[in-house]
Amino acid sequence: MEKLKLTIKEVLERKSFANARLIAGKEGVDRQVKWSHILEVKELDTLINGGELIFTTGVGLQLDLQTQLKYVKRLIDEEVAGICIEMGPYFKEIPQELIELADRCAFPVIIFDKTTRFVDITQDLHTFIINQHHQMLSQLDALSRKFNSLSLTHNGILKILQELHQFFQQRAIFITDNEKPYFFPSDSKVWEKEIRTQLEQSPDEYIEQRLLTFEGITFAVMPVEGLGQVLGHLCLQLDQSRPEEFSFLILDRASLAIAQILLRHRTIEERKQNNEDEFVRNLVNGRTVEQDDFQAFLPPPSRNTYYRVFTISTKSTDAEFQQSDWEEIKLQRLMSVRALFKRAGFFPALSCSKSEIVAIASFISAEHLKNEANRSLQVIRQITDMKGLHFIDGKNCACGVSSVYQDVEKAKKAYEEAGKAARMMHSGIVESPLYENLGIYKLLLEFEDSGFLKSYAESYLAPVFEYDQKMDSNLFATLAAYLESNGSKKETADRLFVVRQTLYLRLEKLETLLGKDFMAPAKRLALESAVMAIRLLDAK
Repeated sequence: MEKLKLTIKEVLERKSFANARLIAGKEGVDRQVKWSHILEVKELDTLINGGELIFTTGVGLQLDLQTQLKYVKRLIDEEVAGICIEMGPYFKEIPQELIELADRCAFPVIIFDKTTRFVDITQDLHTFIINQHHQMLSQLDALSRKFNSLSLTHNGILKILQELHQFFQQRAIFITDNEKPYFFPSDSKVWEKEIRTQLEQSPDEYIEQRLLTFEGITFAVMPVEGLGQVLGHLCLQLDQSRPEEFSFLILDRASLAIAQILLRHRTIEERKQNNEDEFVRNLVNGRTVEQDDFQAFLPPPSRNTYYRVFTISTKSTDAEFQQSDWEEIKLQRLMSVRALFKRAGFFPALSCSKSEIVAIASFISAEHLKNEANRSLQVIRQITDMKGLHFIDGKNCACGVSSVYQDVEKAKKAYEEAGKAARMMHSGIVESPLYENLGIYKLLLEFEDSGFLKSYAESYLAPVFEYDQKMDSNLFATLAAYLESNGSKKETADRLFVVRQTLYLRLEKLETLLGKDFMAPAKRLALESAVMAIRLLDAK
């Protein structure tokens, strides 16, 4: 392939530069020339875009030395490719200080010893550059058609990477959340691991194209997007003979073809979701499940395989969605949630309705670590951080997580636990979505619908309620805060925002109503459970 990047060195080799000499900035001969421009004025802010080769007869440089140096420094700051000066009546010699500045900044300074038609030179360069652009567009079009064709073949992603390698003669890598890597040629594997590590450390930063450099080797990284999310990253080792912009344009076309492959695969996979959905719903509702479905949707049972059930209530109603839109929204929800679970090390089986997502999240763990909760909490945090982009408003979700189980026959019990935990957290009674952190509420929830809780609470708290109603006070809040503060008067006063003397008067009244021994262990336990029962009933 011909080089698509015109440099100062190549410009000097052209016939139109036969009378030109490079007198300074020899280290900058690899600078890219994007355009040429005849410039005879001092004010250049609005005339320069960067990458131009400037031509001048020296009219603008008939100045004192300091102004000349300042002028050239501004050209350097504007990232001009170089400057060509015609020696003659306007500019008789190049000051040594200017040469030293150009050498320090690797800024090429070219002089013409004879009168030169700059218009002929710029026409020559512009013709060459335009032909370059035309060639680039032709190559881009041909590659786009090739990528689209390869996307319809078996193992299309690898074939697209091979095509990129064949065109650029550089490493091509595709990285997704899945562990399976795609790279070509085979020696790219070590770079695949380096790039994957970088992406996993800061996933939110890599939603736009960018450059990554490792040990002096630079990769162009292009996110592959579909259905509003990043499906992976396409990486290409940069070929310095071609402009970065051209590399990114080709990566963009390749990423579109890969996105089509991924979305087609995911569509096929999600068609299986209807069966998976029915399996999960049957399992968590205690209905009969075919044995083959266990093998299809859950990992093989082993002594190190456990699971938790997650419930994610989305607070949606049937009226919010048109049926024609629901299938796409459902697909988006499942793709987003499944990716989160997999990233945290789970093997999820999912069911999705308009108001709830249920996940039987299997995982592998040593027995003494099976109750470790960090990965579960990580998933919940990421779900609550979701925005509308994922068709889930995480801030309005109620999430709950069951205890750890191994026997899938207990999936119904686990589902009930997750639902209770979600309701308790959403009501504000507890701060953790984990069922194992509910404490005594586990016991109280068993009596929630029997009427026993109300009578139990009233048997201990009736005098307090009667006094609050009669006196329009709130001794109940004082009692609850005092119990939660473990009898610390200072902490209780701080919680209630009252002075100590006011708190002492309230505690004396509680002693009158409940007995002076109301903080004795047995009576205190009864009162604490009665307070929790009232909160549970109020939340319901």
